[in-house]
Amino acid sequence: MAIAMTALLALPGSMGLYAAPRVALGRGSAPMMAATTAFDLAEYMEEKRQYTEAALDASLQSTCPETDTIVESMRYSLLAGGKRVRPMLCFAATEMFGGSLEVASPTAVSLEMIHTMSLIHDDLPAMDNDDFRRGKPTNHVLYGEDVAILAGDAMLSTAFEYVAANTKGVPAERVVKVLRMLGECVGPLGLAGGQVMDLKCEGKSDVSIETLQWIHTYKTAALLKAAVCCGAVLAGASEEDLKRCETYANKIGLAFQVADDILDVTASTEELGKTAGKDLDADKTTYPKLLGLDRSREVAQELVNDAKAALEPYGERAAPLLGLADYIITRSN
Repeated sequence: MAIAMTALLALPGSMGLYAAPRVALGRGSAPMMAATTAFDLAEYMEEKRQYTEAALDASLQSTCPETDTIVESMRYSLLAGGKRVRPMLCFAATEMFGGSLEVASPTAVSLEMIHTMSLIHDDLPAMDNDDFRRGKPTNHVLYGEDVAILAGDAMLSTAFEYVAANTKGVPAERVVKVLRMLGECVGPLGLAGGQVMDLKCEGKSDVSIETLQWIHTYKTAALLKAAVCCGAVLAGASEEDLKRCETYANKIGLAFQVADDILDVTASTEELGKTAGKDLDADKTTYPKLLGLDRSREVAQELVNDAKAALEPYGERAAPLLGLADYIITRSN
């Protein structure tokens, strides 16, 4: 049986190896049978996290006194911590196809810049109106709404500039393809479009599961898809490879959102690092609201199983991506 089945994994905070909890989000799902590998997810994630933190710190510096305020605001949110899942997905995908961390690093930084931009803007009073992110005051609380908006805008433009200026050692057409993918994941069929539909559906009682899936395919999964597929493109993956990566990423992207929806109603503000129960207060349509907690947990597991199945042809090379799929639905924040 291929290694794409659930592996023995060490999750963050654990000691050694153990079987990843495939039904940690609830009962009744039908997880795939496990094949055994000695891949250590905790070690992998910590290694990539440290690599990413150093790259992020080096990516953004003020070059003159006039830019100190906005760069300080940008750095505040960019370096505020977090799981760094998107850079990890990019690195894992590029390594699966034989690429190097050095080549993928500018894109990994760009992905985290785009993600940070989305968080700065999401937290604004006009959007989710949140005062805390990752256990710290949100950007607009410290720097004001005006600077926070501009910091998010500058973060987005810097993300593209950074890829174009710093990606070395691959054909130019691959870099252009990466830039196109990054642009798509932010646009109407990406973060922006998904967020608009999410806002439009607040307070409505007739939102269907199909509409909810559309929202999160673009609001959440689009950036995860860009992370995986950009890493694959930089390593020279074929079109067939990219289709498998897209399937994997779309499935884990939806699973990520299902897990977020569950955590919003089951975890505390201290555990989440942001205000708990915000979706309920805003009368958002969520997976628990439509399906209930138990079925939502089953759906999350089913999505992860489907994601893993897409990577079966790659055997042990896919172990980091498989481990990250499990982590996405077993995380606590």
